Amino acid sequence: MSDIQPRFRTIDGLSIRYAVSAGSKPSALLLSPWPESIYAFDQTWAKLAEHANLIAVDLPGFGHSELREDLLSPSRMGEFVVRVADAFELDRPHVVGPDIGTSAALFAAAQAPDRFRSIVIGSGGSISPTDLGSPLHEWVHDENLAPYRAMGPKDVVNVAMDFIEGYELPDVVRQDYLAAYQGQRFAEQMAYVRAYPAELLTLSELLPGITTPVQLINGKRDTVVPVSNMEYLLERLPNSRLDVVDAAHFVWEENADEYARIVTEWWQQH
Repeated sequence: MSDIQPRFRTIDGLSIRYAVSAGSKPSALLLSPWPESIYAFDQTWAKLAEHANLIAVDLPGFGHSELREDLLSPSRMGEFVVRVADAFELDRPHVVGPDIGTSAALFAAAQAPDRFRSIVIGSGGSISPTDLGSPLHEWVHDENLAPYRAMGPKDVVNVAMDFIEGYELPDVVRQDYLAAYQGQRFAEQMAYVRAYPAELLTLSELLPGITTPVQLINGKRDTVVPVSNMEYLLERLPNSRLDVVDAAHFVWEENADEYARIVTEWWQQH
């Protein structure tokens, strides 16, 4: 039984899936990674909830939230992250956005400089020109999308889960991931990362002006998004710190205790 209990609400005309933890502590907005869902935080939820009132969301088009094509880019998703914080009436929340949340959270911080207390990101493409490993490099740059349109839910989830080290997905989590990728869902979502070449170039110009405190976390053995992406951000973000964790790509699941420790200590400092 997971502590995460999903529900839905309408934000900006879209059905958005989310989960909350009880409490009156400072708020933290958690953005689910790809190709997973809010259940990606299953292993860290209880520890994070000791330090903050959690609101986890499946971003539009990901997990079980409704898709809208115009939001499938980091800059537009950053705008939506601000709208989510407003919809939940969050007062300067912390943001935790691994994977695709990395670029979205940074755009959000650039667009709304005083809206967020701090940001925790990592394991997401950040460099322009891109420096990505397999299979993300292919997802971003392949010209022929036909093979991806033919992929079913099991293909998508199994490809991603093959990169998880030392962690066996609980059945409730695996089933949730599978249910999120029916039909053409995966191929439609690819527009987000295929926007990286242009969007990350724009983001690079904004980085020096982002003053929100940023904690960077990446797996030491991440072959999907190499640590170089976080080192790039560390050099350019004026108020940032980098922790490289003994893990591969899915740090939040593979080394959940260490991930939760870094996040909660960061929150305590900010």
